Amino acid sequence: MSFRTQPPAPARPNRCQLFGPGSRTELFEKMAASAADVINLDLEDSVAPSDKATARKNIIAATHDVDWGNKYLSVRINGLDTEYWYKDVVDLLENASDRLDQIMIPMVGCKEDIYAVDALVTAIEKAKGRTKPISFEVIIETAAGIAHAEEIAAASPRMQAMSLGYADYAASMGMATTGIGGTQKDYYMIDGDSTYYPDPWHYAITAIVAACRTHGVLPVDGPFGDFSDDAAYVAQAKRAATLGMVGKWAIHPKQVKLANEVYTPSAEAVTEAREILAAMEEAQKNGLGATTYKGKLIDIASMKQAAVIVRMAELAGAS
Repeated sequence: MSFRTQPPAPARPNRCQLFGPGSRTELFEKMAASAADVINLDLEDSVAPSDKATARKNIIAATHDVDWGNKYLSVRINGLDTEYWYKDVVDLLENASDRLDQIMIPMVGCKEDIYAVDALVTAIEKAKGRTKPISFEVIIETAAGIAHAEEIAAASPRMQAMSLGYADYAASMGMATTGIGGTQKDYYMIDGDSTYYPDPWHYAITAIVAACRTHGVLPVDGPFGDFSDDAAYVAQAKRAATLGMVGKWAIHPKQVKLANEVYTPSAEAVTEAREILAAMEEAQKNGLGATTYKGKLIDIASMKQAAVIVRMAELAGAS
């Protein structure tokens, strides 16, 4: 391992992030009562330009009036290329209650984007005497964003999470698809008489995971557009989880249960992980660096893998 060890990611559950427009106040109580770990109230894509100011006021009121329980409460502001974002930040930080945990920044392309928001947030926190620092989550959804993912992950101590925004990412990359996540019908392989569909998002997911793990940030899988297809949602979530993502967005309430199931280790997986840890601890007591478990070689790396599963289960239980 490098002399400079990678820092741990924030120790909080992030299995599912449920999104809802700030213009739809009738959804707020339902979102608060959901099983999602993170609530993302939206000021960006799901809110029409004519509703931006009203949605902003709605969200500010909801930080005071809605009981969000133990949810991590986040607000997605508008992109830095719009005329709305600065007002989003100023109004939220000056008027929202301390129940607000996080600002989600969309369309991030470079570390300077984070610097701009960080400078504004820091100034307002000082001016208003806010004692609870606001954290940041960013969405990688451009070619520039994926190219600069590592420097973005390291751009601010406020950074806690990084998500992949499939639709805008596909558009920015010039991908020939209108699908939001999942396999794509024209991205396929032929093996004899069989046709199978690889994952066109594999590179982006692994790049985000590597950047996040290097700098102690939570990597999060983004939206899945076809909320009528539960099986495809689960398949995408499982692929992302296997590659290191810690959770996934839900753009429909029915997706919350699916995400939680995928990103909560099964009882069998946790039992096996604990048994691996116990077997290695016994081996180390006997001066051994490796041993066998169910006919397979396990070593210190196996302990690290098992510890990840146990920690995921502990965080899920804490939620």
